Amino acid sequence: GNAFEPMTMFRHAVSNVICSVVFGSRYSYNDTAFLELLDMIGNYISFFVSPIAMVYNTFPSVMLRLPGPHKKSLAECEKLKDYIRERVELHKQTLDPSCPRDYIDCFLTRGEKEKLSPENMYSDEDLVMSVFDLFGAGTVTTSNTLVFFLLILAKHPHIQAKVQEEIKAVVGAGRAPSTEDRLRMPYTNAVVHEMQRYHNNRTENFPRMTTQDIVFRGHTIPKDTVVIPVLSSVHTDPTQWENPNEFNPGHFLDGKGEFRKREAFMPFSAGKRMCPGEALARMELFLFL
Repeated sequence: GNAFEPMTMFRHAVSNVICSVVFGSRYSYNDTAFLELLDMIGNYISFFVSPIAMVYNTFPSVMLRLPGPHKKSLAECEKLKDYIRERVELHKQTLDPSCPRDYIDCFLTRGEKEKLSPENMYSDEDLVMSVFDLFGAGTVTTSNTLVFFLLILAKHPHIQAKVQEEIKAVVGAGRAPSTEDRLRMPYTNAVVHEMQRYHNNRTENFPRMTTQDIVFRGHTIPKDTVVIPVLSSVHTDPTQWENPNEFNPGHFLDGKGEFRKREAFMPFSAGKRMCPGEALARMELFLFL
């Protein structure tokens, strides 16, 4: 076969999945509006992972007053939010609370019920930001991981062959795979998990803040201290993984070849504020593979 660039294909496919969940509709890959949406997301992510973004996140009030490339990137972010706001307004005009079509409908319906609550977290702006986060975090991270999957399988053809054999035995050629198949495909499931462990998509997690004074390993961490967990240290910890620097699906298989969960596996972070798109991402990674 001929060489090809897979990132665009994966990015289009993953974005369309999110569009289907959030907006209730899918786009043709040649659709102008869809391509503009992808362009806005790409610009946002390019800024988000850049060194200037780290400075901006640390000193936002200062950076807003300074000229630089971040100004254009922030304008692109606002453009994406405006697009989401337009879709929210269109949903309001045709909303049927008894028959929600997508994520936006469900959010709007819940927001109406919580309208009088003093702790209402379902405002229109909350909706816009949650959709913004879904596109920002879900599109690039998942598509990047899928490209890495291709590289790993190409490098380890014996693993690729075992995955293909299991897919053929469980799914066959007469139907499309489903999420229910995962329970009957322990080796493929282990490969997906090991790829996420081995692939450091993000070395560090998003910042968190301590809610009270705490002593950790003899060090006092005061309340309201910003804490940034380093996820890569967990996934390469030799006390948790037999061969942390090797790609080995056996990390997630027991002696009988059945899938086993690992406590030190946290590609989506951990705790109450772990990645909200975890369930969707897990489903996508398995089905695309």
